[in-house]
Amino acid sequence: MGREGELRRLAMISLHTSPLDQPGTGDAGGMNVYVVELARRLAARGVEVDVFTRATRSTHESVVPLADGVSVRHITAGPFEGLTKHELPGQLCVFAREVLRTEAAQPVGHYDAVHSHYWLSGQVGALARDRWGVPLVHSMHTMAKVKNDALADGDRPEPAARVIGEEQVVEAADVLVANTDLEAKQLINLYDADPGRVEVVHPGVDLEVFRPTDVAAARAALDLPPDAVVLLFAGRIQPLKAPDVLLRAVAVMLERDPGLRSRLVVPIVGGPSGSGLDRPSALAALADELGIGGPDGVVRFVPPVTQPELARWYAAATVVAVPSYNESFGLVAVEAQACGTPVVAAAVGGLTTVVRDGHSGLLVPGHDPEAWATALRRAALDDAERARLAVGALAQAQEFSWDATAEQTLGVYRRARSLMRESVG
Repeated sequence: MGREGELRRLAMISLHTSPLDQPGTGDAGGMNVYVVELARRLAARGVEVDVFTRATRSTHESVVPLADGVSVRHITAGPFEGLTKHELPGQLCVFAREVLRTEAAQPVGHYDAVHSHYWLSGQVGALARDRWGVPLVHSMHTMAKVKNDALADGDRPEPAARVIGEEQVVEAADVLVANTDLEAKQLINLYDADPGRVEVVHPGVDLEVFRPTDVAAARAALDLPPDAVVLLFAGRIQPLKAPDVLLRAVAVMLERDPGLRSRLVVPIVGGPSGSGLDRPSALAALADELGIGGPDGVVRFVPPVTQPELARWYAAATVVAVPSYNESFGLVAVEAQACGTPVVAAAVGGLTTVVRDGHSGLLVPGHDPEAWATALRRAALDDAERARLAVGALAQAQEFSWDATAEQTLGVYRRARSLMRESVG
């Protein structure tokens, strides 16, 4: 690091998805938001950040400014299009070589630390750590062993190569950043991580973008009836995120109360991703099969939207549903609560930290549509309950801020430096 150990320049690695990509489609999601927000706030604290990512278009400039003090560096590794995430390990050597070449063109000691995101990036980060003699901090975001323990119907298990790769990154990193206490325990228990090298740092929410706004105005802008019961899903459309659970629960709700159909709107905001790309129209087909899709149905499919537009959808919603089979954190739940909208979420992973059951929303054990229908009805149709949860949702969101995330992460970088000194003598 620089004089007196301050962090001057950080190499951030996000190989498989770019911070410039639109969250909600492809492989872009909460991790993209995390990288953007953390990098911006580190830069505001005087740290220059270079984010290395794989170029997926020939039109990409080699360096793109993201914010003051933050640059995205596109690395050519493999064909620009057509590679799935499972095929990317074959491009690790080329990507790593180009990252090292970029640094080699700078004065010695250009970067003071490396922060890698997801296991593919961790493989490159481990090499950079050894070559540059700087600490490696790694964020897993998701873990194969955790995902494979909670597979959705029709989803593919993560391959053994990823499990091995994650184990190697856990061994190589100077410090591992976990989003929650639960994720820290999973790193220790499932991956044999050294407890002394695991730090818990909660992600945040942009409270300037995601905040309470006028519900009537939001609904008018989105062409939603002012008296509608709006049950919103936002995120990538794939089995892991379980939007089908919401649709099946809605069908149960309408079976119990047919009169609700005239008021119910179920927006699905996002695009196909992961194994959902194999059957991009499967969710619409399910909606039709359940009798809630088509032109006269209650389900509305909306392509991925910008963060300000997403905030408008949250504000317009009566309840936001997060029925995922696993979430390392659950940014959608935090963002919705920051808009004052209660959340009904699966009692899994980071959602048990993000959503305060009975206070800011409701946690549902399992994915049974009958149980989900009951919870959604309680949160959406009991006016007194919904008002109480809305107050709690707003209060809960204030516990998470990107500024706090950045400050704590700076401390992690300093600790990683001291731990690296110990490990190399």
